[in-house]
Amino acid sequence: MRDPYDELGLKRNASEADIKKAYRRLAKKYHPDANAGDTKAAKRFSDITTAYDFLKDSEKRRAYDNGEIDADGNPRMFAYSRGAHGGPGAGGGGPFAGFSSDDIFSDLFSGLRGARQGPFAQPEPEVHYTMSLPFADAAKGATRRVSLNDGRSIDVKIPRGVQDGQVIRLRGQGAAGLDGRPGDVKITVRIEPDPLFERDGNNLRLTLPITLYEAVLGAKVRVPTMDGSVELNIPASSSGGRVLRLKGKGIAPESGPAGDLYVTLKIVLPPSDLELETFLRKRSITKPYSVRGPEFD
Repeated sequence: MRDPYDELGLKRNASEADIKKAYRRLAKKYHPDANAGDTKAAKRFSDITTAYDFLKDSEKRRAYDNGEIDADGNPRMFAYSRGAHGGPGAGGGGPFAGFSSDDIFSDLFSGLRGARQGPFAQPEPEVHYTMSLPFADAAKGATRRVSLNDGRSIDVKIPRGVQDGQVIRLRGQGAAGLDGRPGDVKITVRIEPDPLFERDGNNLRLTLPITLYEAVLGAKVRVPTMDGSVELNIPASSSGGRVLRLKGKGIAPESGPAGDLYVTLKIVLPPSDLELETFLRKRSITKPYSVRGPEFD
């Protein structure tokens, strides 16, 4: 990956809000749903998502800014493990006595990265990875194939409604412990943001643009959900900011009831219209109404 700041068009002093805003803007532009069949847009969407996932991790961002890791998360220096004795030709009294070339290792892993407990630690029974997951996969569940550090590939079942930061345990798939028995693999899920939906537990929130006429007269419009679009009834005389609920159209977890979809109405005014402006001026005189209380005087 190239510089994640460049990928999102940001400066290095960008705030967390700046990073999220830049990602949302670019994700809307290059999202596969809006660029069907466009392989370049799909690649761009993947790159900006990878960059966002990298920069939203405060520890990775700190290490990158300090030059400790590169843009792929790989360390910029080798780590050393302690050797029991010097190899052939090793000196006996220098500061590097007791190390051989076989002791030098570099634990480079792109995508899912195994976490070690330190350069001198023995292999632990548990191995830790982080998985970046698209919003829809987290909501509806999926099966993802992942590659482990030992070269094996395994299929991981992602349960419906998995939460950001939730840990998936794969028993018996980790490194061997001191007793020779394999430990577990623990995968921490990081969910990518969605350009349309925001998650609140198992509920989803969506902002729906509507016309002035739809707000005043009422209408039936189609709105997206995790399972396809459905019809939403907008009552007449709806104000901007009004929240409508679609029961059961949020996230349906593996256990427990499904959440709801909360739709916030956003009224978008039409282009300048002299006839409409004239009508409203007359109407404001003959049928005035107040929306502000005395606290605004």
